[in-house]
Amino acid sequence: MISLRDKDTGADLGTISEEQLQFLVDQLEEEYDEDRDYYINSTMLDVLVQNGADIQLLEILRNAIGDREGVEIQRSIL
Repeated sequence: MISLRDKDTGADLGTISEEQLQFLVDQLEEEYDEDRDYYINSTMLDVLVQNGADIQLLEILRNAIGDREGVEIQRSIL
């Protein structure tokens, strides 16, 4: 399982599967091979929905954004 955290607050956002992580990696831009941070906003959520993201992943990301403009998330392997 993969743990997602809010990079700014360190709050645990939830866990995702390897398949969900691969979906995110395929959809999001990685600045370099070892990149583990991703910026998610409502526009990116719309893209993820259109591209077939599963409900659990979308729920984690929506909750992470909350009422903010966006959120930077970090991933780590449990």
